[in-house]
Amino acid sequence: SKPLSDAAVAKRLKEGGLQIARRTVAKYREEMNIPASKARRRIG
Repeated sequence: SKPLSDAAVAKRLKEGGLQIARRTVAKYREEMNIPASKARRRIG
């Protein structure tokens, strides 16, 4: 399956009742050294 984008993660969190901006998702993803969705797709 294809990895979720930062926007998709933010949308799912919002659906679960947690309002969070896409850039906040990106900030924490980068802090955890998780690559962007396009890079995760290549890694596989």
